[in-house]
Amino acid sequence: MKVFFINRFFHPDESATSRILSMLTESLAWEGRELHVLTSRHLHDQPQIELPAHAAERGAVVTRLWSTRFGRGTLPGRAFDYLTFHLGVFFALLRYGRRGDVCVVCTDPPLVSVTAGIAAAIKGMKTVEWCFDLFPEVAIDLGVIPQGPLARLALALRDAAYRRASRIVVPIRRMGEALADRGLDPERISVIANWSDGDAIRPLAPAESPLRKEWELEGRFVVAYSGNLGRAHEFDTLLGAAEKLRSRKDIVFLLIGGGHKRERVAAAVRRRGLDNVIMKPLQTAERLSDSLGAADLHVVSLLPAMEPYVIPSKFYGIAAAGRPTLFIGDPAGEVAGLVAEGDCGKTAAVGDVDAAVRVIEDLAADPAGTAAMGRRARVLFEHRFTRSIAAAEWSRLLEHLAPTESRSPAAALRRATS
Repeated sequence: MKVFFINRFFHPDESATSRILSMLTESLAWEGRELHVLTSRHLHDQPQIELPAHAAERGAVVTRLWSTRFGRGTLPGRAFDYLTFHLGVFFALLRYGRRGDVCVVCTDPPLVSVTAGIAAAIKGMKTVEWCFDLFPEVAIDLGVIPQGPLARLALALRDAAYRRASRIVVPIRRMGEALADRGLDPERISVIANWSDGDAIRPLAPAESPLRKEWELEGRFVVAYSGNLGRAHEFDTLLGAAEKLRSRKDIVFLLIGGGHKRERVAAAVRRRGLDNVIMKPLQTAERLSDSLGAADLHVVSLLPAMEPYVIPSKFYGIAAAGRPTLFIGDPAGEVAGLVAEGDCGKTAAVGDVDAAVRVIEDLAADPAGTAAMGRRARVLFEHRFTRSIAAAEWSRLLEHLAPTESRSPAAALRRATS
């Protein structure tokens, strides 16, 4: 039996969902599973680059589907990109799927679970819904989809697809509870936490970071935000802290990544004259460990309303890198709980600039305490959020739905490269 994974991006794309899925297929392939990935032909941040239509990568047979490439600049263009990818998924499953195969549907693009679910039902395939976030709840709460008939239709379509699924996988308990509150069967909801690659991302002493030297950060306490600057994240509190600390020449703020709010944040930095804020593009996987290690303290932010619907995966990479976290968000939220559980950082409520400033100043004045927090973050990571832990949980889930015919690594490699 084949296992299909559907996600708009896959290796060599550097987005968070692509990295997680690529790591999972690589791990599962060695168990003898025949893995297929249906994805797009472009990169999330470079839509002009077209990748080969067929490849064998990360232990999987990769089929890259044609879709338009208007990019993320406008909502109509993005919607058309989504629509054409949906159609590609539908016809690819009809062509390649067989009765009894398993189709693992990720949440990018939105509502692809509906399209894939119809095709899977026609072919007699089992479906697993893998929720990186909850759509359309995120879009509704952020005002992208207005409250009303369209929002209710999107929710109804999503719920119908999820009711048919053999299993729904969520990264946090609260997301599962939100789905159960929608009337979905809690017995079919499994919590498998997201993860990072603890072999590729290792604790690195700040003095050993080449990027720290390249970016002229040596001798300063570096507060970094690394990842997507998206709609669900909040930056006014961080920028407010940077403004209050602008006279501290020993403290610098480093923002790495792209996303919907990047230009807005960059404009605010220019408007406020924050010469203590440095902005850099998203780094490649090969430089991720170094870019995370270049900071002394990392910031994770999330709007409180997004707590049941989104988990910032950047936390796992930060913990793998052995760095403490300043979480700006709901003090009763998921990340705040993890930070408290591991004693590996601090939390400040959204809008509480003074609290964020206190955390930064206290940690900058206590290098030994900051380093100890970082070590505890790595311990939490190794106990809860490694790739091997997640792969084992996924393996058990898939084995229940589609037992492997062979667990020979050689057989898996032959399948993935044939």
